[in-house]
Amino acid sequence: MPFIKKFLLLIIAIIIANLSITNAAVTLPQIIGNNMVLQRDQPVPIWGNADPGEKIIVIFNHQEKRIKADEDGKWKVWLDPLKASFTPQDLTIKGDNTIILKNVLVGEVWFTSGQSNMAYTMRMNSKVTKTYATGYSPVDELDYAKNKNIRIFLGDRKRLMKVHPNHEGWAYAEDSALRSFSAASYFFAKELYAKLHVPIGVISSAIPGSAIEPWLGATISSTDSTGRILKVDTSKPGKFYPTLIETIAPFAIKGILWYQGETNCFQNESIGYTYKMQLLINEWRSLWNKASLPFYYVQIAPFYYSKSAGKYPLDKYTLPKFWEAQTLALKIPYTGMAVINDLPDNLDNIHPPGKWEVGRRLALIALAKNYHQDIEYSGPMFSKMTIEGNKIIIAFTHTDKGLKSSNGRPLDNFEIAGADGIFKPADVSIDGNKIIVWNPFIKNPVNVRFAWKEDAQPNFYNGDNLPAVPFRTDNPYQNLSL
Repeated sequence: MPFIKKFLLLIIAIIIANLSITNAAVTLPQIIGNNMVLQRDQPVPIWGNADPGEKIIVIFNHQEKRIKADEDGKWKVWLDPLKASFTPQDLTIKGDNTIILKNVLVGEVWFTSGQSNMAYTMRMNSKVTKTYATGYSPVDELDYAKNKNIRIFLGDRKRLMKVHPNHEGWAYAEDSALRSFSAASYFFAKELYAKLHVPIGVISSAIPGSAIEPWLGATISSTDSTGRILKVDTSKPGKFYPTLIETIAPFAIKGILWYQGETNCFQNESIGYTYKMQLLINEWRSLWNKASLPFYYVQIAPFYYSKSAGKYPLDKYTLPKFWEAQTLALKIPYTGMAVINDLPDNLDNIHPPGKWEVGRRLALIALAKNYHQDIEYSGPMFSKMTIEGNKIIIAFTHTDKGLKSSNGRPLDNFEIAGADGIFKPADVSIDGNKIIVWNPFIKNPVNVRFAWKEDAQPNFYNGDNLPAVPFRTDNPYQNLSL
């Protein structure tokens, strides 16, 4: 018995010693690793875990930051703002152990999220029918993508929750890593690189089929009759928030891209979705501690939602009402919206091709709003209307280069109504930066609507070849304040 007792005590001592060694090791979240891009021109957090009270030194680009781990073993330092650099550098973290991260660049970093159209991979993009008979086609981008200054990080719930001693996760935007990466996110990065000439990093966490609710940092527990959120339960975050959002923050980023909404549209949502977007944006900005963090999103594409056999009754106006809810979210500061109603080639396919154009249009917003390039980033957007006799004059914003038909035919998908509220097809003419709408059988028109059905793929563009935003002049929420 004494021998057995001594043997057990020895085993326990060895286990405790090994646990102490394990606990003493400095560890990093997966988002901080080899090949990463750090955000330029703003403080950059580097954080991790260690033993309580352990002294940590972080060294990068001639900076040296020191800190002690807190009583829970957590630590975080802030690097001073860095200038963009194509020169690969080491980032060193010293504690009781030393970690050296290799091949780190400094440039622009964006975070992207959403559901299947954001998750839609470059592998899927390579199977799209080519729109170019000869020469380069973005369908073949996997054959051309060899730019090691564009780095990608694909968020995975299980992997993000674990410690990765080899500090993998970031990869060059090429080969197998790119095949599995978000196509819209990659083409956004490619456009930014072409215009900014700095390293670009993109982090993408998207889950096919996901509604907006699992991405929220709280559960909505009470709303009013309009869908306005009255109360949330912060003790119950959505299932993707702790695993795919909190594990990324507060990694320094320039902004966020969001491509989601199809699931909530299937649930017949409208203005309620606007309030959910407001909640999500505010929560994510709070997590990154930046109230002005840019948030740019994609207005979902035309699709036959009315054919759905789900539990929610849908009709051909379900999608336009959802488009309206997405447009209303532009009232939230520091937001932007890319319209893609011209991209689908089959309205029974909820995953339209042309993700290269989705990425480009998102990049236009970022280039204009964040990088101060003198470019147009939106199609025509309804501003105001004036009634003159039997005609309605509509004014728009984003018309510096005028208005046009994309196919040379009269503008389509416009409807006009009188006091009875019955909308009928309208004749339309372009008058400079305005349009004139009428129907010869409606003598006293009251309202106009445009692209107000789920299969609308109108030919109304501005001179920058960007499609117009769907609207109705009798929008009941046009005076909504967010």
